[in-house]
Amino acid sequence: MTSRQADIGVVGLAVMGANLALNLAESGNRVAVYNRTTSVTDAFMEDGAAELDIQAATTYGELIGFLGSPRVLLLMVKAGAPVYAVIGDLAPLLEPGDIIIDGGNSLYTETVRRQEELAALGIRFIGMGISGGEEGARHGPSLMPGGDPEAWPVVADMLRSIAARAPDGTPTVDWVGPGGAGHFVKMVHNGIEYGDMQVIAEAYDLLRRGLGLEPGEMAGIFAGWNAGRLRSYLIEITAQILDTTEGGKPLIDVILDAAGQKGTGKWTVIASMDLGQATTLVAEAVYARIVSSDPERRQRAARIYDSPTRRLEGVGVEDIEAALYASKIVSYAQGFRLMRAASEEFGWDLDLGTVASLWRAGCIIRAAFLEDITAAYRTNPGLEDILEEPFFSEAIRSAEASWRKVVGGAVVAGIPVPAYASALAYFDALRSPRLPANLIQAQRDFFGAHTFERVDRARGEFFHHDWAGSQDSTDAPG
Repeated sequence: MTSRQADIGVVGLAVMGANLALNLAESGNRVAVYNRTTSVTDAFMEDGAAELDIQAATTYGELIGFLGSPRVLLLMVKAGAPVYAVIGDLAPLLEPGDIIIDGGNSLYTETVRRQEELAALGIRFIGMGISGGEEGARHGPSLMPGGDPEAWPVVADMLRSIAARAPDGTPTVDWVGPGGAGHFVKMVHNGIEYGDMQVIAEAYDLLRRGLGLEPGEMAGIFAGWNAGRLRSYLIEITAQILDTTEGGKPLIDVILDAAGQKGTGKWTVIASMDLGQATTLVAEAVYARIVSSDPERRQRAARIYDSPTRRLEGVGVEDIEAALYASKIVSYAQGFRLMRAASEEFGWDLDLGTVASLWRAGCIIRAAFLEDITAAYRTNPGLEDILEEPFFSEAIRSAEASWRKVVGGAVVAGIPVPAYASALAYFDALRSPRLPANLIQAQRDFFGAHTFERVDRARGEFFHHDWAGSQDSTDAPG
């Protein structure tokens, strides 16, 4: 323990907060900590923290007294009302120029509101996405700070000291943008994470039910994939999970097939709808978890509909790998388009190459794949869609035949592949010069006089047809 003024105060000593506090201290920063439940603080200090440059406070006033000026506070509490409550307790104790960092998974719109409210008091606010789980927090996470840009120079070196290092040695932290940019980027990261987990789960299901492989055999396949273009943290741990036994039997076989969720995937889909961007794969990943969460209902349906699940015909392991890879490309393309749209809507000026670079290490979706995305945006900062970038378009073309084979085979076999199928449907819609939306718009005009544009007239001109009569279409009122 030290009596010197601390560089940062950490509020909340659950797993993430405790590990970040230890990371900060071991990286050369002086740290003060506080937890509402004093026994949690005592246990943290007794578990080795007292040997580091960490001071423990029992009240907010004592915590503030430990900090140098400007005071920097990192909140690691549950998103939502608890964040508001802590800020409400801390704000009266702070002075203009002090900094609050919210390191939880807060909804970006709440971050915007908090920054505005605190700015009126002269307090600088950062909403910072943190990815990497408890191991990342302890040994190097990916950090996505955004909010008051005047706060960044004060905390930049401290955050760089604890961040993970990408393969080129760059710390996986950089200023993302103003307002809610940091938490928005983290939200999309989590949405993509939902998608990544779903496409891996579908591969597992296809290998298990479609090809009849055992977990141990699949572990070897995933380990092999992790040595190639699918190399990533999630593929790596999937191989380890499938190779884990309990009592001589695969542990995966006794885990209930009901997936939980905390809401960031749902927020991503809602934001995509608000911004008019399709995130179909993330949406299907969220819905797949919802369907999985009621196993009793699925058991009843299985008794009513006894359609057999067949083995895949004419589909090999290499086809499943290609379908996974192609679907993953589509998911990331959708996520990056969503961030681009948000940047334009809110004036954030996001550097998508920087965003991709922050995810190369430390975070849950870290993957070799992100090096390719980073390179694409570094080469062309104005890239609108990674599906139009030569590296990825060639990858899609090379995987397309296998992708279609897998989706078609899964449909015949009765094995659900919502992520693969939705990604393929999106790809097919995207590459279609003409879609049946003309009929939809005609229907809208028929029953609601919603008007339509014409292919033989300039965009922006709208027409209405007297569908019940015989008159020609007329210009719609301006």
